[in-house]
Amino acid sequence: MTFDRLDLVSKLYQPSGWPRVLEAAAGAPSTGPLVVDLDPTTFCDLACPECISGKLLNQGRFTPERLAELAGELIEMSVRGVVLIGGGEPLAHRGTRQVLRTLGEAGVAIGVVTNGTMIQQNLDELSQYASWVRVSMDAGTRETYGVFRPDRKGRSVFDKVVGNMRLLAGVKKGALGYSFLVMTRREPDGTMVSNHHEVFEAARLAKDIGCDYFETKAMFDDGHHVIQVADEILGSVDDQLAEAERLWADDSFEIINSSTLTSLRNRVGAVQPKDYHRCKVAELRTLITPSGVYVCSYHRGNSQAKIGDAVTERLPDIWEKSDRGIIDPTRDCRFHCARHRSNLELDKIATEAVTPEPGSDYDPFI
Repeated sequence: MTFDRLDLVSKLYQPSGWPRVLEAAAGAPSTGPLVVDLDPTTFCDLACPECISGKLLNQGRFTPERLAELAGELIEMSVRGVVLIGGGEPLAHRGTRQVLRTLGEAGVAIGVVTNGTMIQQNLDELSQYASWVRVSMDAGTRETYGVFRPDRKGRSVFDKVVGNMRLLAGVKKGALGYSFLVMTRREPDGTMVSNHHEVFEAARLAKDIGCDYFETKAMFDDGHHVIQVADEILGSVDDQLAEAERLWADDSFEIINSSTLTSLRNRVGAVQPKDYHRCKVAELRTLITPSGVYVCSYHRGNSQAKIGDAVTERLPDIWEKSDRGIIDPTRDCRFHCARHRSNLELDKIATEAVTPEPGSDYDPFI
């Protein structure tokens, strides 16, 4: 790999985004976001017990016509990257294929976070236009997948998803990722179940499928605080990742760890204090859902963080009139935020004479 896909601070210094980065660093309203998370729908075909968006599911979607308009408005606003995510399952919306085509043909970078069950129906568009597709797997076997990611009838669709990933791996232009969220659950009878023992097997499978990377993450609670795990579980995960790295990591396959896993290793605790009162990253990245436009994905569904209604309002109008400073990170964002260090860097950019290194853009997903 030629870059660290999780190094969000370095990505701020890319040339094409620099003018808006300077706006945000100065504390001024930006002319538009660089990256948008877009939930086409809140519907999902799985019934994952630990889903952090469980309370927000199955509550609406954009019409195909409005979703197509939104794609045009994102292009109009010179957005550089769009992540199709949820909420629900983004590929479950029949209008998503058109969004992929419209954005892709306009040169907008596209990321897709999916459960993988509907990759085959969207294969042509995903293979041609997606910069990356990350599949939430959280298991290395069909049995464990069925425990943590059952469909609505309680069945495991593990084999179907693996087959879909193999199809995409064979034709993709962008990257394909296998995401593993380390989870534990206490059952009603008091027994504990976990998927942590399958990290190594899942990484092996990811390599075999033809994925470009395998990402391990820690679990959040409903308030986005990182859930702490026992030392023996964390040790087991680290040992498995080290062995997977030794055996399989090369120029075509990367083992990466999210900032949440690093947080667990450093035992920093569930709370991430912040001493700044405005999130400058909110000027550069925002969330659009059928229930509203929010300052960021961590506040999906939070009425106090809503800045507009994309069902009835044009995105450029929402951006022009809204105040992205309605959330105070000191008070409202004491959870783990992947862009905390980016906010600190924006403060540095505001006070020091720093400029981007000469070079080209490599990854707009700040």
